[in-house]
Amino acid sequence: MTRADPSSSLRIVVVTGGDKRAGDAALAARACRSAALRAGLLESGHELVASLPPDIFLAERIAQFQPDLIIIDSESDARDVLEHIVSATRGTRRPIVLFTEDDSAATMEAAVAAGVSAYVVAGLRAERVRPVLDVALARFKHEQKLLGELADTRRMLAERKVIERAKGVLMKRHGLLEEEAYGRLRSLAMNKNMRLAEVAQRILDVEDLLG
Repeated sequence: MTRADPSSSLRIVVVTGGDKRAGDAALAARACRSAALRAGLLESGHELVASLPPDIFLAERIAQFQPDLIIIDSESDARDVLEHIVSATRGTRRPIVLFTEDDSAATMEAAVAAGVSAYVVAGLRAERVRPVLDVALARFKHEQKLLGELADTRRMLAERKVIERAKGVLMKRHGLLEEEAYGRLRSLAMNKNMRLAEVAQRILDVEDLLG
């Protein structure tokens, strides 16, 4: 699970894209980018636990290292790398930072859809690493909070429907008024030390069995 404090030391995995058959100039530029990234992480006090290629083993390796944050360093094939990241992080969401030279709108849209917390074009310099990571962590934390609130709202709505259905069953079977049915549900929940929705679901389960 990602640490909430952006100033704390993070375990970071870097996923590096790029054609291994690139020319000398491209390889030299890639080496400079990698050096800047490593220097930025070192200055930030974060731990680089692994540098991984975007291959079919990526999901397994990320599960093995359990990083707090993933950095994608991809010059021009960011969209291809994103596909691997999406597959690798489907089970457990993590903040993702993408440093790239790809400024196409389509790639940016794909990055947002994939859950990238920070998309930085032509900005991989050592002094920029820490502020970018801090922003990405803050944004990820905010998004997770919103998702949690949305999940809670959906759960509450679902539970309310279950309770309403259970009240209907009690009203029909025992000739109760709505308030009386609700009171019986509350009494059952308190006596059994269960949540109201759990008692309501049990009543519905019994009703299904009895037909």
